[in-house]
Amino acid sequence: MAQKISKIALVVDDYDKAIEFYTKNLNFNLIEDTPLSAEKRWVVVAPKDSTGCALLLAKASSSQQESRIGNQTGGRVFLFLHTNNFDQDHQNLITHKIKIVREPVTECWGRVLVFEDMYGNLWDLIEDNTI
Repeated sequence: MAQKISKIALVVDDYDKAIEFYTKNLNFNLIEDTPLSAEKRWVVVAPKDSTGCALLLAKASSSQQESRIGNQTGGRVFLFLHTNNFDQDHQNLITHKIKIVREPVTECWGRVLVFEDMYGNLWDLIEDNTI
């Protein structure tokens, strides 16, 4: 079997708030929500119809982890959400009042914008016309 990245841990402050944001605002599917202990759950979300990498919503369990919520990459774009319907997804961000940090631009390869999730993590929304 070839190697692949299956999940990326995203540090959050509350499982239920994070699930609501990603499923209701970004239209992701809740793939798994399994209790591991009284405080810890295995929570996985992914874009609808995605067969690639998913997000593991990991609740911060220490002050060091809490300090990383929303800034896991020092202010750089952290996650890249590819779409085949840029206009629809762009409108969805506006409808759900999700902060757009960099308005859409058209490049030779497609379109991109930068938005913030509920924690301040930066995402690229990308429609790549070379695929």
